[in-house]
Amino acid sequence: MFYQLAGKNVGHHTQYIHPDLKLSRFDDKFYKADVLFEQHLLVWIISGETKIVQGDQTHWFGAGDTLLFPRNQLVTVINYPKDGLPHQSAVMHLTPQRLTDFYAKNRVDIQPDPAPVFRTFGRHPLLKSCLASLIPYFELKEALSEGIVSLKIEEAITILRSIDASIDPVLANFNEPGKINLADFMEQHYQFNMPMDKFGYLTGRSLTTFKRDFKKTFQTTPQKWLTNKRLELAHYQIKEKKRRPSDVYLEVGFENLSHFGHAFKKRFGYAPGSASQQEP
Repeated sequence: MFYQLAGKNVGHHTQYIHPDLKLSRFDDKFYKADVLFEQHLLVWIISGETKIVQGDQTHWFGAGDTLLFPRNQLVTVINYPKDGLPHQSAVMHLTPQRLTDFYAKNRVDIQPDPAPVFRTFGRHPLLKSCLASLIPYFELKEALSEGIVSLKIEEAITILRSIDASIDPVLANFNEPGKINLADFMEQHYQFNMPMDKFGYLTGRSLTTFKRDFKKTFQTTPQKWLTNKRLELAHYQIKEKKRRPSDVYLEVGFENLSHFGHAFKKRFGYAPGSASQQEP
């Protein structure tokens, strides 16, 4: 699983009762990561607040909400404490092996979705009941048995299929990313802070081929292009949308405010905090 960290992250605790079931807790002010999962993740938010940024869309979720992160899809996740409580969530991994076994027993005629997107199921009572029932298991002193884990995960998959008729093409998609249009992909995902080989993987290319194709497409290196695009987006957000630099730098792909401020001033000739006062 790829999980690129950016921003403040001091109080992160993860408790596994099985490799496919965990309780995740963030005690700090916020936690931000650009994520790319190799497995589907079903997440139930117990407390706190979560901000999801995908492309040009931003979504907010709170306690009781259930989210599904499809494999090989990029999203930015920012977790916040709320109402004096840490951000806490129960997480279930829906691995390719478990899903393959499930669909071998429950045959359906489907075409895998080539571009699944992040989904939310709100506070659906069936999912809430299923995932809330996991919480007492984390009080056990020993690991949870494989038999119980299999039953709980199969229950979750069955519920997802019962409340979302379009979920099968997502869950049953076991294909690796194929070669796609590099320019279109980069224009949509440049704000994600991840290694170049991951950009290559998601566009269906080796690192060497990715860099070669990138130079042909944009006439510059990936890093220079990414930095410039992120700065342009930040400039727009601060100047036109009147947002604070501290609220913008993580979303556009920078890891810390100091580096962002230096790069911004070098690019535009003034500090980020002065952008909103500049003449058009």
